[in-house]
Order: sequence, then C-alpha cells, then structure tokens
Amino acid sequence: IAAGICVTGLYTNWHLKENARDHHTSKFSSKELIVRRGQAFIVTFNGTEQPEQSLTFIAETGMVPNFFHRKTNAAFTVSKESWSAVLQSTSSNSVSISISSPPNAVIGRYKLSVQTTSSGSSSPASLGTFVLLFNPWSSGDDVFMPNKAECEEYVLEEFGIIFAGNKNHINSFGWNFGQFQGDILNICLSMLDRSLNYRQDPATDVSHRNDPKYLGRVLSAMVNANDDQGVLLGNWSGNYEGGKSPSSWTGSGEILQNWKKSGFKPVRYGQCWVFAAVLTTVLRCLGIPTRTITNFSSAHDADGNLRVDEFYDASGNHLDRAADSIWNFHVWNESWFSRSDLDPSYSGWQVLDATPQEESGGIYQCGPASRNAIKEGDVDLDYDCPFVFAEVNADCMYWNYDPATGKKTLMFSKSTVIGQFISTKAVGKDDRVDVTNDYKYEEGSTKERDIFKKARKKLGLEDKFDPTAPTPQEIDQKPDISGKFKVSGPLEVGKDLNLILVLANLQSDAKTVHLNMTAWSTVYTRRPVHEIWKDSISVTLSPKEEKQFPIKISYTEYQQQLTTDNTIQVTALCHVEGGIQVLVQRDITLDNPAIDIQVLGEAKVNKEVDVEVIFTNPIDTEVMDCVLTPALGKKMNTDCLDTGCDLKGHNKSQLRRIAFKEQTKPCPAATP
Repeated sequence: IAAGICVTGLYTNWHLKENARDHHTSKFSSKELIVRRGQAFIVTFNGTEQPEQSLTFIAETGMVPNFFHRKTNAAFTVSKESWSAVLQSTSSNSVSISISSPPNAVIGRYKLSVQTTSSGSSSPASLGTFVLLFNPWSSGDDVFMPNKAECEEYVLEEFGIIFAGNKNHINSFGWNFGQFQGDILNICLSMLDRSLNYRQDPATDVSHRNDPKYLGRVLSAMVNANDDQGVLLGNWSGNYEGGKSPSSWTGSGEILQNWKKSGFKPVRYGQCWVFAAVLTTVLRCLGIPTRTITNFSSAHDADGNLRVDEFYDASGNHLDRAADSIWNFHVWNESWFSRSDLDPSYSGWQVLDATPQEESGGIYQCGPASRNAIKEGDVDLDYDCPFVFAEVNADCMYWNYDPATGKKTLMFSKSTVIGQFISTKAVGKDDRVDVTNDYKYEEGSTKERDIFKKARKKLGLEDKFDPTAPTPQEIDQKPDISGKFKVSGPLEVGKDLNLILVLANLQSDAKTVHLNMTAWSTVYTRRPVHEIWKDSISVTLSPKEEKQFPIKISYTEYQQQLTTDNTIQVTALCHVEGGIQVLVQRDITLDNPAIDIQVLGEAKVNKEVDVEVIFTNPIDTEVMDCVLTPALGKKMNTDCLDTGCDLKGHNKSQLRRIAFKEQTKPCPAATP
C-alpha cells in the first residue's frame, strides 16, 4: 500500500469479534483469527505516517511456501492482485488495513507479515497467524451454497440425526458433530498434515488445498486408519475388546480428541456411521457444506460388475463366502461443491465415503462421486462412480451352493432390492428426507433399466463374457410359489419374536414344498454370526392356495446370541417338488427397551438441571452392572431415540444428579 506508513511495533489487533461475525466463524472457541476466503477482514497494527514509504504484506502457508509454483505464498500491495490490502484508516500510532483473499485461495493456517520499503528495504515484521477456511457464503467459492438455510444446516449446525435400522424398520439417533469445540479445528488441520499426500510431497499437497474435491478425497482416506494411521480403526467382528463398541459413540469430538491425545494412534473402533459422522465434523469445520446419507439395502460390489451375489446352502443358511454383500444400511457423506474437472451439470452434491470398503488409487478412499453422474449412469467419471452406482442400484443374484461339490444354482435374481429409502436429515428439523430419486430413476421403470444398461456398457460389461454370470435360461425361470415373512408382535429386545411365514401357490395344480428354516444373529452388514433357531417342515399347497405358518423364536433362544446391532436374519429355503427353489428371507432389527427422561424443574441456559431417567427391565431376570451412557446434544428432550438415552443441552459436569425410579422389574437403570 503506497500510503506512507512506518511500522513501529509488533502489536496486532485482529478485530476477532467483528471479523468472526462477518465471516460466520463466531462459534469457534479460539483466540486466533478465523476467516473465510474471498472476503475482506480488518487488521490493525502499530504504525505512523511517513512520506515516501509503502507497505507490502506477505501471507504464507505450508512449510515451504512458494508463490510462483505452489501458490502458498502471496506478496501483495494493492487491490489489483488476487490477494489485496486496502488502507482503512490511520491514527497517530496505528494503521487499519482491510485484507482480502481470493475465493480460490489455499485454506489453512497463514503467517501474515508486513514489510516497509522506501529507498531501500527492510525485513518483514510478523503480525501473527490466522486461519483461512472455505466460504459457502461467497459466490466465487467452489463451495458456494446459495440457500442460506442450507448453509446454516450443513456448515454451522453442530448437532444432527443419523438414520439406521433396515428397510422395514428405520430408526434414528442423535450425533454431536461438535466442529466448533475446543481444539477440533487444529486437529482437522493436523489431519491434512498427516496425510500420505503431504508426507510424499508437502508443497504440492498444500498447494492443492484450495480444491474441495482434492481435500474431500484426502480426508475420506484420513478418517479411516487403514493406510495412514488415520483417525478410526474399523471393526465389524462383533468383538470390541481393546476399544469401544462403535454404537457407544455419541459425538465426533471425543474421537478426534482421543486421536490427538494418543499421539495420533487410531481410535478403536468405528463402523460406517461413525466414519461418516467424523468426516462430517471435519468438512463442516473447514467450511465445506456436508451431510450424512443413509442408504438402506446397500450393496458392496467387490468385483465391480454392478451385481451382488448371495449364497445359501440347502438348509437355508446364508453362507459368508462371497466378497459381495448387502448391508442393512450404509452411511456415507454428501458434500456440496462445484466440479471444475467435469461438466457443470455434475456440480452440486458429491458422494464421499470414509468407510474402508475397497481401495481406490491404491488406498482406502472413496469419492468425490457426482450424485448427478450416479443418477445418469455416467460411471466413467472420476471418482469411484462405479462403486457408488452399485451401492444404490446393483442387481442381486441369489444362489444355492453345495459346499461338497462346489456347484451353484441360481434361485432367482432381483433388480429392485438395492438402494431403498435413501435418507438424510431435513434442514432445520429432525425429520427424515427421502433422497432416493436423486440417486436413481424410479425403481423398475424403463428409464432406470436403461440407465443400468448404460452404466454396464460404459464399464465394458455388456459385451464381456462373465463365467460366473447366470445363463439366460436361469434368469427366465419362474417360481411356482411365493413367500414372505410377516411380523406378528413387538420387535423389542427382551421379548419373544413372533413371525408368520406366508406361502402362496401360484399354479393351478397342487405343489409339495419342503421348507428348511433358519434364524441367525447378524451384524448390520448382514454377516451371520450365531445360529439362533432352525426348523424343517413339509407342506402341500392346493391350487392357488395361501397358507400361513406361525413362527416363534423365544427371547431365551436369541438372548446370548444377539450382537450389539440387535439384528436377526430369518430365512426359509423352499424346495418345490418338480420346480425351482424359492428363498424367503427377512432382516429383523430389534429395538432396545425405552428410556424415559423427565426434566425436574425449569431448565435454564448455563445452569445445572436435574433430570429423572426411568427404565423398566423388560425381562424376568435381574441384570447387573448396568451403565447409563448420556448422548449429549443441544436441547433437553423427553423423546428417547431407539439406540438409547438422549440427554441434550448439558455437558457432563452439569449432569450432577440423575434420579432413578425402580419399576416393576428389579433393574435399577439402563439397557441389559
């Protein structure tokens, strides 16, 4: 700035309150200036007017700043450059400057210096550091989101709802994203500096941090620990010794803090919703609009043929032999930004997935995949579009497998199973919003089938011989009977499971059917864990007849076998004499017993509040060593979520007294 200024000291006033208000960063609990790119901020420092003097400001980020090659160093004097400084005011001993960064500036922590020049030159004087974030409120930013209510929800909202369960029984639970807590911003910046990309080439990595698609991809790898000692170690075994059960986490802050406190050793353990929730926290913290998405009946297509195969033996047992799988639900992220590498029609919501399922580019990372590209079957575009397309729209093949001979026989195939009730939280409300139609055209429609064929053609699958594929004759086979399981009673832990198997003869002649039925406890990925129950019967169905067969699985039968996911898969393999086999199956999710919360007295901000937690033991056996785990959130709520207790609005130190009322059964409090 050719303004005749002489820097006289190192005092800097960052105008924290005013700048934070203007830049939507007031929620950060930091004494460091945090601003958003593409928008001016004010800084004041010691200085006096001196003729024939000018100021040059230097903003630099990264360990090896280099303006010409890496764009991590900027020296600027007047507003014609990408970085600019404008004199606001001067007084007898201070100077106020308005500094603007370009809307595509690298995000991260910057050092700001000022250099005074006259006939000669002087060394730069450090003014301190500030943090620059993405700016969804700026129209020039790649993450610009024109809807202000969505900006509030997807960047500033610290609390959310995640959906889980299965397609027949959707439940939800609260999550504290906590992106503005304590040291979370510093931890997020540390994640970037610990990535494989940074370790391999720090300067190049930092120079790419202006690009949300680059950062999203890097962070999808860093949230899991598979390749880079990232944040979370996944565990789907059902055995969580040496760590915490994934279902016990209620917020991202504790996970990220534990990662830092341990010297950046992976936190044990996470599953898909935990990975997605932590990635939501990190991306919102950095200013990228992000939300969680739950896909029910989600395909894991391990071999990339847009088809998932499931195998069952003659007894109806689901065999864990295929690399493919169909999860009851899977949670990933959508982040909002433009795609400068693609046609503008592919901008908007981008799918990112931090759950380590398949390698991409040699490491466990996924996305960003344009949601629009997924819907249109453009699976040849970056990044990981084939995998995401299969998650929501793969075809399913159900095989009978004989372990003794290795022979497999196709029982039936379905094109309408995968990708149901794709869900996210509503803006400003805790309601569920269904976004299935944003991922694919109406299931079973001609348009949806045309898109599926288009995707297979782009991947070269239409003309490629696949020795594992079913023959046209197998696909064209029509079953003689149909079947389904109906629920007949409550689906609650501690109570018997009552079902009805309904079989219908579709033919005009009688059919004899031999049924092998099984029930297994599973994890939410539908991997069988323990056999719970089995039975075999033979029935005769008259022409066009429908029969119902009641099934009861007692609590004592499943009590010791149930996993923490509370999921049971029931199957009936029907051997029809003279016809093809028919598989009937249903995935059951049991609710935990309810926990009722009542506020005792008036609740006031920043004041202790007493709550009463009421729990009724649903079983006739005393349970010992119960633990009540509060899920902390932003408001007191008497409506309990399916996964447990939701005490909102208070930190742990404020929860001084919880009164328990013993009910009719002898458990003091908690879920058995």
